Amino acid sequence: MPWDLIPLNSGYSIPSIAYGTGSMGSGQWPIDQLTQAFDTGFYHIDTAQLYRNEAEVGITIGQLGLERSDVFITTKFSGFNGLDIPTSIRNSLEYLNTSYVDLYLIHNPDLAVPDIPTVWAQMEKVQEAGFARSIGVSNFNEKQLEILLSSAKIKPAANQIYLHPYNYQQQSPTLEYAAKYDIVIEAYGALTPVTGEPGGPVDAPLNEIATRLGATADQVLLAWVKAKGAVVVTTSSKKARLLSYLSAGDLELSAEDVQTIDTAGAVGEKGITVRHGLRKLGVGVLFGILILVACSYFKGREQAEKCYRGAGENLTVI
Repeated sequence: MPWDLIPLNSGYSIPSIAYGTGSMGSGQWPIDQLTQAFDTGFYHIDTAQLYRNEAEVGITIGQLGLERSDVFITTKFSGFNGLDIPTSIRNSLEYLNTSYVDLYLIHNPDLAVPDIPTVWAQMEKVQEAGFARSIGVSNFNEKQLEILLSSAKIKPAANQIYLHPYNYQQQSPTLEYAAKYDIVIEAYGALTPVTGEPGGPVDAPLNEIATRLGATADQVLLAWVKAKGAVVVTTSSKKARLLSYLSAGDLELSAEDVQTIDTAGAVGEKGITVRHGLRKLGVGVLFGILILVACSYFKGREQAEKCYRGAGENLTVI
């Protein structure tokens, strides 16, 4: 199944589909699910300090007797429990029962404290020490990447971002900037149009293409990510779905197919933005009404108006 390796600027390569563990938690459940994923054919495992299941990844690899070279392990610095990068990577390696990870990411730009250059310098030391073959980031936009590259000795090998047809236009500047500097994009949330935003404009082209190719809408979405040159990060507890995700690597979308999905996604993106904006506005209005009622109940009219005006200053953050 042609989910090929994608070269990284570090000199290594990354499998173009990964099994994500972000929703699994810890305990026996992730061990069972990881065992199924390996049995199905997933050998790129994506975990993180925040997910609290790095140990389960290590246990599963050990129980299955897999060679370290047969598994590509991605984990992330998540600032968990306030631990710094040097401590976090050592803990992650101990949990994963390995001397190195294939890819180590900063989970979020908000973790770059006091600033991006300082934290990236710490990541460079992780790679220089041999604890990670490649280093990268997650959820960085093009401006944050620019700040990072302004002082970097080692370029990030990858940037893992939320990517699907309904946010493709929004993410395009990040994709273009990453391509310019040979940074591989990893895409999580690719199935959002069918799992989180069903009934949108993308449904029609997805279904038409799926019918023509003898595939499913899920598979077409994964093939769309592949056509963008990105790594897919996905998951499922169903073996049949995992097999179908691997089979999606055989799909070849035409340039017209990709453009049709892009166009429908752009239409849907505008609608989703408006809908989410109205939802936030509705929450803000409801919150304001509740404050006014509470202020009126506990205070006189004049004091209630002062109370409401004071509370209103905070409504802008909702």
